[in-house]
Amino acid sequence: MKIKNRFPIVVYGQESLRETSVKIEKIDDYITNLIEDMSVTMYNNSGVGLAAPQVGKNLRLFIIDISSKKNDLKVFINPKILKLVGKNIGEEGCLSVPGIYADVPRAEYVEAEALGIDGKKFTIKAEGLLAVAIQHENDHLEGKLFVDYLDKLDLLKIKNKLDKLKCKVK
Repeated sequence: MKIKNRFPIVVYGQESLRETSVKIEKIDDYITNLIEDMSVTMYNNSGVGLAAPQVGKNLRLFIIDISSKKNDLKVFINPKILKLVGKNIGEEGCLSVPGIYADVPRAEYVEAEALGIDGKKFTIKAEGLLAVAIQHENDHLEGKLFVDYLDKLDLLKIKNKLDKLKCKVK
């Protein structure tokens, strides 16, 4: 039985997506419950990642699960990107920008550190989809969206779709 979404997803055009998120000072029941609720919302919407700002919480937190069985949830609390290497262009989408996909330039390799749900610091080295997901979700914490990487021509191609999303917000 599918558990109902715990949060609505904040969509393009809502100002809160453009805010810089604040550091989490303490991993308590509120944060662990938030992570659980976010994971239900992410899985229900077939996402591979979800950042707290996408559910209206202005906190430095995101989750990722790129596994095919959706059984490998990675939690990133107060993440920091330590290293970006190489360049790759690949198609991205976003739960907060539904129905829109575009080629986005990203680093091929990423090193990041964060706290896990247990409060312990970890470092992760990633490439491929995991590297893209870390960069994409971390951008949400800075108020940045994947469409911000697009050149004027690519933005023009999706302008009508973006405008429709903005209209739904108002």
